Amino acid sequence: MSERIWTAALVVIGDEILSGRTQDKNVAQLASWLNVQGIRLAEVRIVPDVEAAIVEAVNALRVRNDYLFTTGGIGPTHDDITVDAIAAALGVSVVVHPEARAVLEDHYQSRGGLTDSRLRMARVPEGASLIPNRMSGAPGIRFGNVFILAGVPHITAGMLDALTGTLEGGLPVLSRTVGAWVAESEIADLLRETERAHAGVSIGSYPFFRDGRTGANFVVRATEQVLVDTTIAALAEGLLAAGREAVEGGI
Repeated sequence: MSERIWTAALVVIGDEILSGRTQDKNVAQLASWLNVQGIRLAEVRIVPDVEAAIVEAVNALRVRNDYLFTTGGIGPTHDDITVDAIAAALGVSVVVHPEARAVLEDHYQSRGGLTDSRLRMARVPEGASLIPNRMSGAPGIRFGNVFILAGVPHITAGMLDALTGTLEGGLPVLSRTVGAWVAESEIADLLRETERAHAGVSIGSYPFFRDGRTGANFVVRATEQVLVDTTIAALAEGLLAAGREAVEGGI
C-alpha cells in the first residue's frame, strides 16, 4: 500500500509582489516548514489585490489540496481585502472576532488605542478560529483547511511556529544532495533511469555556471532515509562511470 501524500497550496496575495517592489520569501519558508510537518507544497499562485482573482484561486486550490495557505492582504488599510475575498469564496459573512478584538485592544493600549483601521485586523470569515501572532498582535486566521497568514515574512514565521505539530500530515520529506562538474544534458538519461529504478524518490537537478565551468547539484528526496541513501549511492556510481566525481553535499 502506498504512503498517503498530503499536499498544500499557497496563494501569495499582493500587487507589490507582482510589480517587483517586494520580493516574496514566503514560498521557500512555507515549503520548508511543510516538509517538516510531512506535507508537500504542491502549487503556488500569485494574485493581485483583486477580489475576483483571490476568490478564483482560493476555490480552485483548496479543493484539490489538503491544505491551502494564503499570505498577504490582512493589514489595516483599504487595499487589504484578503479576508473579504476569502469569506466570499467560502460563502460566509465577515464578522469581528471577539478574541481578536481583545488581543488588538491589549496590543494597542499603549500605542494610541484601537482605531477603526486597526480594528479591521480583527475581522474574520464567520466561523473562523485564530492563529496566534506573538510578533505584532494581529492574529492569523483558520477556516477549515484554509490558513490566512500575514505577508511580512518574520510575522508569517511566527504564525507557522504556532501551527507546528497541529496539522495532520504524512511522513516528513528527507533529502541529500550531490554535485558534479557536468552539463545537465550529458547525464539526463542517468537521472531519469535512477529515479525510475527507485520508487518513491524524486531527483531535482539544479544546473549552474561558475568559474567558467558548467556543473549541477542533484537533490534526492524521499520519505525514507534508506531510500535516499540508496539512490544517492546509485547516482554517485553512475556519475563515476561517466567519468565525473560526485561531491557529497553539492558544489
